[in-house]
Formats: sequence, structure tokens, C-alpha cells
Amino acid sequence: MTSTSTAPSFDVGSLRSQFPILGTTVHGRPLVYLDNAATTQKPVAVLESLDDYYRTQNANIHRGVHHLSEVATFEYEKARGKVKNFIGAADVREVVFTRGTTDGINLAAHSYGRKFLTEGDEVIISAMEHHSNIVPWQLVCDERGARLRVIPMNDGGELLMDEFAAMLSARTKLISVVHVSNSLGTVNPVNEIVALAHRNGTPVLLDGAQAVAHMPVNVQELDCDLYAFSGHKMFGPTGIGILYGKKELLERMQPYQGGGDMIRSVTFEKTTFNDLPYRFEAGTPPIAAAIGLGAAVDFIGRIGMSAVRRHEEDLLRYATERLSAVPGLRIIGTAREKAAVVSFVLDHAHPHDIGTILDREGIAVRTGHHCTQPVMQRFDIPATARASFSLYNTREDVDALVKGLAKVREIFA
Repeated sequence: MTSTSTAPSFDVGSLRSQFPILGTTVHGRPLVYLDNAATTQKPVAVLESLDDYYRTQNANIHRGVHHLSEVATFEYEKARGKVKNFIGAADVREVVFTRGTTDGINLAAHSYGRKFLTEGDEVIISAMEHHSNIVPWQLVCDERGARLRVIPMNDGGELLMDEFAAMLSARTKLISVVHVSNSLGTVNPVNEIVALAHRNGTPVLLDGAQAVAHMPVNVQELDCDLYAFSGHKMFGPTGIGILYGKKELLERMQPYQGGGDMIRSVTFEKTTFNDLPYRFEAGTPPIAAAIGLGAAVDFIGRIGMSAVRRHEEDLLRYATERLSAVPGLRIIGTAREKAAVVSFVLDHAHPHDIGTILDREGIAVRTGHHCTQPVMQRFDIPATARASFSLYNTREDVDALVKGLAKVREIFA
């Protein structure tokens, strides 16, 4: 089996040269970074945008008339416009800057849930959700006397859509599901989920943390009502994310946090809230991170999401084939539609030990429950090792992983 790329038009070598960290060594070995579902590395363009902001533009935004404030405000709002185009939103006012996916889902849970959920209502999530799409809904459901229901999945890690359809009723007030599972790699049938939900008159939030850097996403085509994702999983800085929301829904939701910039006027008797999206952006925002996210969007745009998707599909096929041939290895998550995530267990070796041994070989994978403990319980395992790929990964990276696992097997045989 060869280890050459099958996508000659996709210049991985050129892309890798734009990520300085990929040229480093770990324990004296070249870094093989396969932990992209946790966070992606950052290209020079993003690093330079952060440096340029702090060196030449640093100022608070919106409330200053001096030059630096005006420049910073322009760059911040320009980044919002870039995100609007990237996800296909209809209006720049539908793009709310958050601290990340978790913050965006919490915003939705509190701003929507506290206003619209009443006793006896139901919120539907799925069995493969990240904790950040479970706990916020548990909190608001407990507070409002609502019920949290869960779409089950099969042994391959696919949602049981017939059972989901049967759950829908007049009591269903919101559906919040992951677009792509971080621990299984499953790409959920979100178009079908949204269509069924809207037929029931129910809005849908999608957790897009694992989707936006791996496949084209157009929120108008998806027709979802809310969509949350993080900048650091799409080559941008940490501490920045997006909650997209349809304008008519955001206008009905109450603010999540109070403070500066989210108000129009304040007296001790009454506060009037600002227009969208600012009513959901209390306080000084992560200005540099937002600008860095804009640079990440530009970077992805120069490559093209369709090309990224094809490259990662090739890596997924190759990795699945190579890993399936490793004696004693079992892949967890075998859905027909998957993104570039392969979680696995290996006979006689705990995932933490797998990760430790691979690290000594310079190979970075994630081990543990991946903030999806119900998924681990569903498959009756304590944890998995997870290799997750991005646009700068190669078949040689997969070969290095398989070679590292041979060493794991030697130790634990």
C-alpha cells in the first residue's frame, strides 16, 4: 500500500509550510498532529493578524472616536462580515460573536429557554452530544420544569430517525443536535432533522464545532434557526466563536448577559437593549480573536471547502483501511456518513496508555471520553483513542500512527 496523496491538485506540502508548529519536534521526533477535533493549528496569516492588531490597532471598539478605535472597530466588524459570507447567513446582524461553541449554546439555552420553555415542554437532543450540548439544556429544563429527551443511536453511531420523528409533538419547543460528532465522526442528517422539526413548528440549533472546518456549511440551505461553532477549531484563535441565528428568532430572544455595549439606554428604573447583534455581546469583546477569526476565514476561502472535504475524505478512507488491519483494534463509530475522525480501542491497552506511548513517538492523539460520557456508556467502554485529521495532514501521518500502534501492541501484547 502506497502512502502518496490521491489528490494531486491539493498541495499539502505548501499548506503545511504555512503552519510553523508543524515543523517542530516532540521528544526528538517530527510532530505528527492528529488532535484536530480538539483544536486546529494556526497558519501564519492568522498569527500575523493577531500581531498586527496588537502592534498597530489596539483599542476598544464602538465607543471611541479616536483613530485607533475607529480602525479596530472597522476590522472587528469586517470580520463579522467575513463570517456572514462564510456560512451563508442572510444578514450580518445574524452573526453574534461568542467565546466559542459552548458559550453559544449556553447563550441559546438561557436566552431562548428561559423565555420560551414552560412546565411540561420538551427539548430534544441526541445520544451523541458533547457535554456542552447536554448540560446547558439540563440546567434550563430543570429551572423551567421542562423535559429533556434524547434521540437514540444504533451500534454504528447513527441516529434512529424514525424514533426521532415519533418524539415530535406540540410539547417539543426546541431541538439541539450536533452536526458532526466529535467522538464518532458521524455526520448527522441535519437537513432531514430540520425539515421534520419545522414541519412540527419547532426551531433547531445545530452544534457545528466539528463541521465548519471540514465541509461547506450554508445556514440558509440548512434552514437551521441557530448554529454554533468555535474559531479555534477552524484555524482561528481560542476564545472566539459564533452563534448564528435567524434574525426573527434572535429578536424574540432575551439578552443572556448584561453590561456595556448591549444597551441602548440605562436608568435605574429601566434598560433598553441595543439592536442585533450587539444585545448579545455584553462588555469588551475578544477583539483580536475576532479579527484573527476573520483571517482564518480568508485562509480557508483561498483553499476552498470542497477541496478540503475531498482531501479529508481520502484521509478518512485510508486511515479506516489501515487501522482496521491492526490486530485487536476496534473502531468506535462506523456510520456511513463520517467526517475525518477515527476513534478506536485496542485490546489490552487503555486509551491513556496508547496516547502516552504515541506521544513518545511524536504523535499527538486525544484520549478519554472526549466530553461525551453518554457515548462511552452507550458502547460500554471507558474511553477511546481518537485520531482526527485536518487539511494539513497526510497519508504519511496515518502511516506514522499505525507504526506507533505497533509499538503499543509490542508493549501490551
